[in-house]
Amino acid sequence: MDHDILISGGGIAGLIATAAFGAAGFRVLCVDPAPPVTTRESEGSDLRSTAFLQPAQAFLAQAGLWDRLAPHATPLQVMRIVDAGGEFPEPRLSRDFDAADISDQPFGWNLPNWLLRREIAAHLADLPGVTFRPGTATTRLFTRDASARVGLSDGRRVEVRLVIAADGRNSPMRQAAGIPVRTTRFGQKALAFAVTHPLPHDNVSTEIHRSGGPFTLVPLPDHEGRPSSAVVWMEEGPKAEALMALPAEAFEQEMSHRSCHLFGPLTLASRRTIWPIIAQEATRLTAQRLALVAEAAHVVPPIGAQGLNMSLADMRVLHDLASTSPDRLGAPEMLDAYSRARLPDIRARIAGITALNRASMLSAPALRDARAAALNLLYGAPPVRRTLMQLGLGASS
Repeated sequence: MDHDILISGGGIAGLIATAAFGAAGFRVLCVDPAPPVTTRESEGSDLRSTAFLQPAQAFLAQAGLWDRLAPHATPLQVMRIVDAGGEFPEPRLSRDFDAADISDQPFGWNLPNWLLRREIAAHLADLPGVTFRPGTATTRLFTRDASARVGLSDGRRVEVRLVIAADGRNSPMRQAAGIPVRTTRFGQKALAFAVTHPLPHDNVSTEIHRSGGPFTLVPLPDHEGRPSSAVVWMEEGPKAEALMALPAEAFEQEMSHRSCHLFGPLTLASRRTIWPIIAQEATRLTAQRLALVAEAAHVVPPIGAQGLNMSLADMRVLHDLASTSPDRLGAPEMLDAYSRARLPDIRARIAGITALNRASMLSAPALRDARAAALNLLYGAPPVRRTLMQLGLGASS
């Protein structure tokens, strides 16, 4: 074998998987068509942020990554849901979900995606047995009982015991294995960018609902001496495109208005990026010598910090199975156990997040009133509120 594991995809999920399996002693090759963009202002940098919830943070520590990431992380102590669905865009209902109700730790820790790529790629350079080859894509997959052969864009072929597809929603390895997907399109797009604001965020993640989708501000470290947040603004596609085209000053007025001025006037602190919003699920998670993880397996709207945390749950299960029985790496019984462990949770979370997203898009006043009443009802029942928070952190759904 050339390596034990080939990881197709060098995004955040693929890089974390490479670090975790490398730390466990496996010989790992990670390839990606493009080098990671590791500076904030570079063209192509990912200006979204990722909130690592408690189970994800524990996995990062196990992979040897957390000590490197912790100095850059902003804790998320409170998740605040604001309903602004009345006649005017102003808060009419605000409810705080405080991590202290269920834990002595924050819900999670937020880091910019471009910084994650920088720090994890640097960490991989120091790991023995790990090879990260950016600028190289996977092109072909041939499997048999004992191994998989993968063709690479540089003309090489490598033979491994397990292929992990972490190569995105249009995964080449998933397509090569003939695994279909089910896709739900919402007609939405998300704008992602960073802002500064005069009022502090106090480590509160704030999700504001009106129509079109949530407007979410996630705490970041101060930028140029001012409080800063990462923003994901979901809207119907045409409106999102129109917002994207606005000059900076007009855009700042619109985003301050949409944020209900909860943090004062918002000022752009980065360029803007735009992303399509879908829900997608692979019909199965495995094929011979192949496991799907992250967006190759599932895609969800960016609500409740579930996306990458679901991805790390995939990796935890694979990692535990591989570490417990390394002699069965990539064997049918290992891959079957992975599917049994992950499929029910993935399906339940996709269904739940899809329902939440549709509720966030409501535009009819009566339906928006019903959404606010439901939020008030759920929050007002402490056992239900605690259960929702535990589910959000990854408890069995």
